[in-house]
Amino acid sequence: MKIVVLGDTHIPKRAKHFPKRLLAELKTANTIIHTGDFQTMDVYNELRAFAPVHGVIGNVDSEELQRVLPYSLLLPFDNITIGVTHGHGKEKTTEKRALAAFEHQKVDAVIFGHSHIPVHKKIGDITLFNAGSATDKRREKQFSFGLLYIQKNTLHFKHVFYDSKD
Repeated sequence: MKIVVLGDTHIPKRAKHFPKRLLAELKTANTIIHTGDFQTMDVYNELRAFAPVHGVIGNVDSEELQRVLPYSLLLPFDNITIGVTHGHGKEKTTEKRALAAFEHQKVDAVIFGHSHIPVHKKIGDITLFNAGSATDKRREKQFSFGLLYIQKNTLHFKHVFYDSKD
């Protein structure tokens, strides 16, 4: 199974469309995980044209998105459970808030956004993954999104980095 992981797309504020590099992967995705800050319902609906979308709200999402998307998600894939949240809030770091959102659940991975900083590391038995941003790299050298492959109850995360958001 191939999952495209993205977040913090901020369309139309930070970009007018999805970058070509991202579009190439969306065309072959089995599913999409978006960690929030779509910004508008149009962005959510555009992603749904490629594959099923599992998304959460971010701190700049429209009221319409806030009515249809949850704050966090637990996604079961066979014997694997993935927690998804945006990671915004007060106190602690974005990573610590993301982990805290699932502290009472058994998860194999936590996918989050908000910081626009790509992260891929293990904390205990949990993989922590932030795809970065496909359209708003802020202080990062490159734009990024993630790919997640699930095969035989094994997770394989990978960042895709590129220079142009066109």
